[in-house]
Amino acid sequence: MAVHPLPPRRTSAPETPDPPAYDRRRAWLILAMVVAFMMINYADKSVLGLAAVPLMDELAIDKSTYGLISSSFYVLFSVSGLVVGLLSARWSTRTMLLVMAALWAVAQLPALVATVPALVAGRLLLGAAEGPAASMSMHTLYGWFPPGRRGMPSAVQIGGAALGTAVAAPVLTWFIVNLGWRSAFVALAITSAAWCLVWYAVGKDGPYRAAAQRSAAGAAPASGTPGTGERNGTRATVGAPAPPLSRLLLSGTVVGSVLSAFGSHWALAVSSAWLPVYLQTQLDLTASTASVAVSAVSVLSLLLLLSVPALVDRRKRHGRAGRAADGIAQGAAVLVSGAALALLPFAEQRAAQLALVAVAFAAHAVAIPLHYVTTAAVVPAARRGPVFGVVAATGTLPGMFVPYLTGHLVDGAASEATGYAIAFLLSAAVMAVCGAVAMLAIRPDRDARALGGEG
Repeated sequence: MAVHPLPPRRTSAPETPDPPAYDRRRAWLILAMVVAFMMINYADKSVLGLAAVPLMDELAIDKSTYGLISSSFYVLFSVSGLVVGLLSARWSTRTMLLVMAALWAVAQLPALVATVPALVAGRLLLGAAEGPAASMSMHTLYGWFPPGRRGMPSAVQIGGAALGTAVAAPVLTWFIVNLGWRSAFVALAITSAAWCLVWYAVGKDGPYRAAAQRSAAGAAPASGTPGTGERNGTRATVGAPAPPLSRLLLSGTVVGSVLSAFGSHWALAVSSAWLPVYLQTQLDLTASTASVAVSAVSVLSLLLLLSVPALVDRRKRHGRAGRAADGIAQGAAVLVSGAALALLPFAEQRAAQLALVAVAFAAHAVAIPLHYVTTAAVVPAARRGPVFGVVAATGTLPGMFVPYLTGHLVDGAASEATGYAIAFLLSAAVMAVCGAVAMLAIRPDRDARALGGEG
């Protein structure tokens, strides 16, 4: 009888050794500053929605005009994210984050003029300055954390966005109710300026970024010929040129990751611009109660962000990475949010409505850090900045038109309730397609082998 050898025992993926310049305490300090950076970023995004009702009343504008103001934030958002991403290999991430936050402070000031053109101008500048924020702050983190230890920092970075909304909603609403809606914009300008001062003192590019730059410069084995090395159980060419950008962007994992981000940002665009308005005008909540509901949604997002990516990281450390750990997780997150959004117009009980709001506008957030993780897994480190820029630019496109489209649908429907129902069902359909394709297309192990990624 033939004796078949036992399959090799699955072992944990090898840890990447720390470079000589690595400073663990500095890495966690940078992570804390990046979290604060993202908190301010999302507070900037949410302030217009929180101030929407008094703003529309004072300026006597309809929902389509308000939607146009909200959408103007994204006109330059994707373009700036793309341009900065493509140039990021030549620029210090420390300097990029400093300039972005300084522009955020300036962009809040046109709200003091309180006219539609001034608000549009301010949101245009803010969008241009925030377009590269998520991808470049993630790029900054990846300079301090190696492969295999990026899932949790990525989730914490995106968690800063959820935390920012959770904290900003009640705080900014207090300013709006007690000091007028303009005061909230001034408070954010001061906060951004304060962050700049601290970052100027403590910000620094990470040692893993320096290693990637040496790789981009063509570092090869001592023999002068490409060699091979072992990486997470797969053979990888060392010193081989990185694939062209077009090949990286058209890989199944990158395309699936972009679609999961697209579906997630569609829901995010709806919630940032319209959730506070919907809660006040359709569910009859007061401004303060609505802000508490928005905070609760953000807290649920944060809990999901701190748990699901951590589980994905754990699977990877035990050698169980791949489609189930990455593609299914982020695709399912978008699908679940879309399903809740589709059910929301048909719910009649207040408890059911609030529960569906929480799921619809929280679950999708899981896809945002995971789509960066899966992209980083298949893209060589030297190409990561430009690819992140393109991924961020395409994944965030819904923000450019979804707020205006939602306002137009509400204004054009027989009733506001009907308009919101149409907008939510359309959003759910888009998210269903994006989530399903992401689950099918994302194959990190396969594409990392083909493209020379870190795995």
